[in-house]
Amino acid sequence: MSTPLLQTKDLQLAFGAVVVADHIDFSLSEGERLAVIGQNGAGKTTFINICTGLIRPQAGQVFFEGRDVTGMSPRSIALRGMVRSFQLPQLFSEHTVRDCVRIAAAGKRKQLGLWTPLSLAVDDAEISHVLEMVGLAGRADEISGALPEGQRKLLDVAMALVMKPRLLILDEPTSGVSTDEKHGLMSTIMSALDEQKVTAIFVEHDVDIVSQYSTRVAAWIAGRIAADGTPAQVLADPDIRKNVIGE
Repeated sequence: MSTPLLQTKDLQLAFGAVVVADHIDFSLSEGERLAVIGQNGAGKTTFINICTGLIRPQAGQVFFEGRDVTGMSPRSIALRGMVRSFQLPQLFSEHTVRDCVRIAAAGKRKQLGLWTPLSLAVDDAEISHVLEMVGLAGRADEISGALPEGQRKLLDVAMALVMKPRLLILDEPTSGVSTDEKHGLMSTIMSALDEQKVTAIFVEHDVDIVSQYSTRVAAWIAGRIAADGTPAQVLADPDIRKNVIGE
């Protein structure tokens, strides 16, 4: 059996009496598109934060490509190939779209320095290709802070993709995006992931998005994975429909 791309063993974390990671055993294989669903406070984002090094668990371990990364810094984990985008895009808002991606690329290659012009630190053809993948090539010279929310999300993804991840974790990629734009946004992201052969985890509340763009769904309730399977299996589960989807 091949080694899981991401694996957790007996993850435990509580904030006082509130348990947010209740002995989580989990594994993810290369090529999967995992949607993580659950009500607010169920532990979804905490799980992502533990995996990416923003929070240290009280017990348990996180393995990426078979290596224990528990307690490593977020930067160290990202450089190993587990990268994330955020619910609120983390951009360099006073810089152009192109320069935001350049900065991310230079950071990955450890080429940022006081005496190295940013334009010379990275391959601009690569930057242009990443922007083309996410549909932002035509806005490359615009200031990133002026972009509408959907395109800000895509720029955040471009900044992640230029780091050449093996796994990209997206925290609510469609939040703040209009209903009419959601499917176009996700289609663009998934096409880029397919081209780069990147495995993905995405936190999502929209059932239609989950159903269409995931190959697997993990539903969280009170710090534990209450259901894990195909979208058809999990979204049809009466307990999940009642306690997660809210029907």
